[in-house]
Amino acid sequence: MVKRKLAVLKLRAQGARNGIEILTVGAIGLIFIMLFNLLRPGEISILEIFLVSLCLAAIFVGFLKTQEPFYSLVITEQELIYQHKYGYWSVKQENFHHSGIPTVEQQLEKLELNAVGIKLNNTDEFLSQLAPRIAGKLLIEQRHLFMQVIQKHCKNGNCPSEWLVEDNHYTSVHGRSFNGLIAMFANRMRHLQQLTGYDLLLPASVLDSSIWDFSRNLNAWRNNPKVFIESQLERKTLDDRR
Repeated sequence: MVKRKLAVLKLRAQGARNGIEILTVGAIGLIFIMLFNLLRPGEISILEIFLVSLCLAAIFVGFLKTQEPFYSLVITEQELIYQHKYGYWSVKQENFHHSGIPTVEQQLEKLELNAVGIKLNNTDEFLSQLAPRIAGKLLIEQRHLFMQVIQKHCKNGNCPSEWLVEDNHYTSVHGRSFNGLIAMFANRMRHLQQLTGYDLLLPASVLDSSIWDFSRNLNAWRNNPKVFIESQLERKTLDDRR
């Protein structure tokens, strides 16, 4: 009996593209300016200093881009995997409830976060496979998004203390206990769910499309993983041929 080959959709973040190109242009530009200055008599000009600064910035940005995983997201028929340079997390398709765009109330109007929110069916299942290293990094990296969520509750700059510092002990609604960084991440998830209805955030910087398109795609994947992945792979193939 021949087993069916499972389709896999690999997505590269828009912000991680062109890293090698940016680094190369910056390095070539820096070498050219240095050689030009060595061959030309006189002191270095302000313009040359400015160009050197630009080249150094390009090298730095390009280097950071090359350190990111080539694919930030991997989607199979069974799970969604978010790949980070410090690890990864995954959500099983049956544990994925829905996705959407979290909103924040600000001055009598609702503003959308620049991220996709994910609602889980069972947070214990997700937390049990989460590594402390990536949990700690995401707590820091996504703090600015969380602060946008709670700012309406911070009157005169005073925010509820339990939202500013996550407790390192957590007991789920099912009675399961977590400690350390996993517990801190779990408390962040709980606060996020209370305020937005979502448990996880995927910042726009790790997506291959707009937050609205990606959210729709995730919901389509939840409804019919096989059909969604095959349609996306077919579309990518057609785009590559053009």
